[in-house]
Amino acid sequence: MIKNGGLVTYEKKNETLLIHVSGEIDHHSAAMVRKSIDDRILAERPERVLLELSSVDFMDSSGLGLIMGRFALVKQYCGTFAVLDPSPAVVRIMKLAGMERMISVLRTKNKIEG
Repeated sequence: MIKNGGLVTYEKKNETLLIHVSGEIDHHSAAMVRKSIDDRILAERPERVLLELSSVDFMDSSGLGLIMGRFALVKQYCGTFAVLDPSPAVVRIMKLAGMERMISVLRTKNKIEG
């Protein structure tokens, strides 16, 4: 369990690590979320990491740093990284930062994004 009601869970299928994050990603929770995710990525070094953010209610610039840092970590060992099904709150801040030009965003759900 992560502060502010956030939760991180993991699913591993073949060489893909699916990381589900829910709740809020802000300066209070980002460090704990980051450590949990980094520990798992470094232990498993999966070929592909998907960061599933459909249940993130709020994200500030700390969340952008969380995404960029995990992208850089996975890239260091030649893995691939994508954000999966970002919530409208996540889409909004990623667009403001121009992050969709750098990081793949995959959508599997039929949602109209803000």
